[in-house]
Amino acid sequence: MTGEPNVGVAPPAADRRRIAEHADVALRSMGQPNSVVGQFDFWNDRYEGRRLFSEVLGTFLLVLVAVGGGMVNARFGGDAVPAGARVVAPALMVAAIILFMGTVSGAHLNPAVSLAFAARGDFPWRRVPAYLVAQFVGAALATLLLWGLLGKQGSAGLTLPGSGISTVTAMLWELVLTTGLVSVILGSASGAQQVGPLAAIAVGSYIALAGLWGAPVSGASMNPARSLGPALVLGDWTAWWAYLVGPLAGAAIAVGIAFVLRGRGGGHSGTAAAQGVLGERP
Repeated sequence: MTGEPNVGVAPPAADRRRIAEHADVALRSMGQPNSVVGQFDFWNDRYEGRRLFSEVLGTFLLVLVAVGGGMVNARFGGDAVPAGARVVAPALMVAAIILFMGTVSGAHLNPAVSLAFAARGDFPWRRVPAYLVAQFVGAALATLLLWGLLGKQGSAGLTLPGSGISTVTAMLWELVLTTGLVSVILGSASGAQQVGPLAAIAVGSYIALAGLWGAPVSGASMNPARSLGPALVLGDWTAWWAYLVGPLAGAAIAVGIAFVLRGRGGGHSGTAAAQGVLGERP
């Protein structure tokens, strides 16, 4: 009937974009963050290379510190890099990476985090494989650089069960530690708990605290890329499955906890934290 609204028919792409921009202006006028345009920009393929490069670079820097501490210590002997420093340095690096690259890719740096964000509904599943590849590539490149500069230093830099610790115990330890880590990440990126750049402090603090008491047992990796990247390059697959199964199971538990506490998805803040906001208008 003439004059009736065209119910159920999606508007053309240009109209959808215009609607999104109007909604964005309205939200900003009320002091709300951009919650519409960014969703369109996230699917703009021209930014995909930047996001993946960010994940490669971020994971490279994380593993460079995490693996490098042990390799430098082994190369120069004694206590060149104290145990406390080897634990805290990766935590500080993660905080720095979140602050300077989190808006580009979400700064996952960890397959367990990417899978957790996707399982909670904040990150599209079809983007996950490329993120995982980028993270493992970054980890392998960092280990290759360290190997080329310092040489292979035995098992230094690998995450292995502590003395007298079984592989099963190490796996369960990683499960517990990763449950806490992913819970902090999901919680600090959700609704009222969204703390923006301060999430870097929360995540970095958890990694440091977990490492200080957890590293002697399992190495406190909490990250399959950090563990399996060096294992691939250095050719040592001792207890490798513990550092894959433990973190992934911990991430799954953390997603379940987040669902119980907040329901499915982390809202706009969770989506922005998981996907980054590259391309959104300031």
